[in-house]
Amino acid sequence: MRKPLSRDIVTLGWVSFFNDVSSEMVYPLLPLFTVVVLEASATSLGWIEGVAQATVAVVTAWAGIRSDRVRRRVPYVRLGYGLPLFGKAILTVAFAWPMVLLGRVVDRIGKGIRSGPRDALIADVTDASDRGRAFGLHRTMDSAGAVVGVLLAALLLWWFTGTPLEDSRVTETERTATAFRTIFAIAAAVGLVALVLTLRLREPAPTTTATATATGPLPRQFWIVMALLLVFSIANSSDAFLLLRAAHLGLAPWEIVLLYALFSFVYMLGAYPAGVLSDRVGRWPMIAIGWVIYAVVYCLLATTGAIAIWPILMLYGLQLAITDGVGKALLADHAPRERRGFAFGIFYMASGVTTLASSVVAGLLWDRVSPEAPFWFGGIAAGVAVVLLVIVRPWRS
Repeated sequence: MRKPLSRDIVTLGWVSFFNDVSSEMVYPLLPLFTVVVLEASATSLGWIEGVAQATVAVVTAWAGIRSDRVRRRVPYVRLGYGLPLFGKAILTVAFAWPMVLLGRVVDRIGKGIRSGPRDALIADVTDASDRGRAFGLHRTMDSAGAVVGVLLAALLLWWFTGTPLEDSRVTETERTATAFRTIFAIAAAVGLVALVLTLRLREPAPTTTATATATGPLPRQFWIVMALLLVFSIANSSDAFLLLRAAHLGLAPWEIVLLYALFSFVYMLGAYPAGVLSDRVGRWPMIAIGWVIYAVVYCLLATTGAIAIWPILMLYGLQLAITDGVGKALLADHAPRERRGFAFGIFYMASGVTTLASSVVAGLLWDRVSPEAPFWFGGIAAGVAVVLLVIVRPWRS
């Protein structure tokens, strides 16, 4: 019988649960709030999401390096879960898309500070044979919070906007804007629970490895893994465009929120089994399957109608379940303990740059070519990543 995962893994799972309840109450509404309420363009949305991801990239690299050097992870985790409260407060009072950008950047600074040290902490307190299971549990709790957050947002949105207008002086857009801002404020309050839970985390015992190891080079195989994951990330523009696509196909705001909940639910169900399976059959087969599914999903999104988008995004949730936690476990497999903060940090930095590029490209393709073009681009780019994976065959090492 496999031994239970450590208390810190479980605590981090609950921290991510409540943080994602908070975040996912906001995220599926943000494209509609930005484009419909604040009347920004899809290109502006692409810049908001791209700059937000690039911010994560830069800050994550710094936080990862610092946590390696001072040999402490927990303070960065706590600060990283505290800053999003301020980001959501800015969204609550936003009256133009640059304020949405500011709120997202503050939120993403928090993510950047916590992500590398948090993932390094998960790897530090887990045996290599259970690493996929640990990351799988964390992703399951994270996505469970996403499901709850999205459903709560849908319920609140229906509550605030689902009845006929009683005051003729208030327009439908004004009522929707008020509903969005109220939900953002509630989300900030929920995020406070995640911050309080971080107080239960303990710093792992330091190793006896020399300090110089914390500044040594990462092994060659780590860089091969990272390079392949980055090639795929070129295809992986912000999920905001999935929600914008649903709106373009005619789904109502509350339907879009439920759609987001659906693929988050599939992600929740699949993440833990995928992590356990990767411990047994290997990481790369799982990654390859997930990338193929992604390519198929994006090509289908370029041609789908309003009804078919529901099962297509269920497939998208399955792809996330298969690849997200497994990819992090794969990186941890090839990074020494004393360098894991830097390893995750440099990966998040590089993937943030590629996500910035892919999100801006997606926005430009949407505005200047067609709403279908970003998905053709993503599907083809993912197909290229699969071909490269077959050529390189990194599993041989």
